[in-house]
Amino acid sequence: MSETKRSPEELAQVDYRPPASDGLATRAELVKGTYCYPALSKNQKYLGLPDLGSWQPSDEVWPLPENWKSTVLDGMAARLERFRSLAVFMDICVRCGACADKCHFYLGSGDPKNMPVMRAELMRSIYRRYFTTAGKLFGRAAGARDLTPEVIKEWFYYFYQCTECRRCSVFCPYGIDTAEITMLGRELLQLIGIGINWVTEPAANCFRTGNHLGLEPHTFKENIEFAVDELADITGIRVETPLNKKGAEILFVIPSADVFATPHYFTFLGYLCLLHEVGLDYTFSAYASEGGNFGLFHSHEMIKRLNAKIYAEAKRLGVKYIIGAECGHMWRVLHQYMDTMNGPADFLEVPRSPVTGTVFENARSTKMVHLAEFTADLLHHGKLKLDPTRNDRCIVTYHDSCNPARAMGLLEEPRVILRAACNHFHEMPENTIREQTFCCGSGSGLGTEENLEMRMRGGLPRASAVRYVKQRHGVNLLTCMCAIDKATLPALLDFWVGGVEVAGVHELLGNALVMKGEKPRTLNLRNEPLAGEEVGP
Repeated sequence: MSETKRSPEELAQVDYRPPASDGLATRAELVKGTYCYPALSKNQKYLGLPDLGSWQPSDEVWPLPENWKSTVLDGMAARLERFRSLAVFMDICVRCGACADKCHFYLGSGDPKNMPVMRAELMRSIYRRYFTTAGKLFGRAAGARDLTPEVIKEWFYYFYQCTECRRCSVFCPYGIDTAEITMLGRELLQLIGIGINWVTEPAANCFRTGNHLGLEPHTFKENIEFAVDELADITGIRVETPLNKKGAEILFVIPSADVFATPHYFTFLGYLCLLHEVGLDYTFSAYASEGGNFGLFHSHEMIKRLNAKIYAEAKRLGVKYIIGAECGHMWRVLHQYMDTMNGPADFLEVPRSPVTGTVFENARSTKMVHLAEFTADLLHHGKLKLDPTRNDRCIVTYHDSCNPARAMGLLEEPRVILRAACNHFHEMPENTIREQTFCCGSGSGLGTEENLEMRMRGGLPRASAVRYVKQRHGVNLLTCMCAIDKATLPALLDFWVGGVEVAGVHELLGNALVMKGEKPRTLNLRNEPLAGEEVGP
């Protein structure tokens, strides 16, 4: 991991005093460590997007296309016509400030333009200038400003300091969703070839190989086989992991990091334990080997294109329905965009648990169930035997990942699992969890190395809540259900807290699960001794 040049003590000194000058009149200062690198030409070309060649945000002059201004304004006009929400959000904000201190990036940076109201104002001022009578006539007096290259730089800088977590929308009295404004701001930038590589490359990889990481189908297969071997060493049981099996009842979709990265991989082992123990008739797909949807951070068209591959595979394999594993943005797409863009999936059946008989009516349209829902239902019906003492080395808290929590309402199910699998579970302060949860500060494609300082600033509120439960209860493990969280929270906690690890919910379930025919368990899924099995000095 790259290190920030500033210490935690330095970054914690946040100046919240407002600037003396008009914020919209100042230029964006692109400071190294606070912005992401632009999309590479090869990825732009692969996706059929405008290519600006080789450039950097720090360049004084950006290589904007000749017709960039008309492209952006025409794009805005089209989206104001297409998305009624955008026109409403542009008009109804009264700048009451209810959202001002709700954004983790504002709390961590003190930059007024990271207030959701001000971030939206970056676009609203252009809307007023070109799409309202008052703005055309009175200009700055009506809060309007011209679209200039400096505005484009400002959009790039601040729309990529928003993780689209939607915490601000929880507190807005008018229901303005600033994440939607960010999404459309990024979409307008994409029209002229401006994006970040850590959004564009995963999207390109997804089209090329079926997953964000660019794993080829044979590599995906080999990684699963490696996990089967390791799980056999730990449990004494060799599980079956069908791949591209036609006629299976269920297509099981994971974020690709689960077979590649840590701590994701240990959660994947937990999945395998669970699916084997209940005898589920399922299959993986080497072609829909990614549940996550980086299109959510790129454009509406990219959302649609990436989500379609999951349903194309479900249809090709002839499954009845889909179960999705621990992931974040997979679930906002499924619950808030699927029907409009790709669905309803009428060729599939309404999900029904073959173990408990429960019909998941909430998935009647999408035909896709979150694994946490499925597992909580198993526990509710007493279908799993657990030994929570196996997790007694862990003092656990839970981070509500933004998209499963705020976008999906998946609040109780992970807690049901954790309380069943662990003896020591403690909640963070109530204004930092559930619907009000703080973001990791690295979502929406911002989990890169080059913007590490801004990630640490954005993650400060989350880290502060973790530090509270560590000091109060001795918490040493933060659990979550988002692949991005699992990738980025370890660096955040190392920087701000120390001594707290990160795990998935189903990793702890796998540790506690007493499987039929297993050998005496002495190791957890990380190959560490279980509580009471430690070898003395």
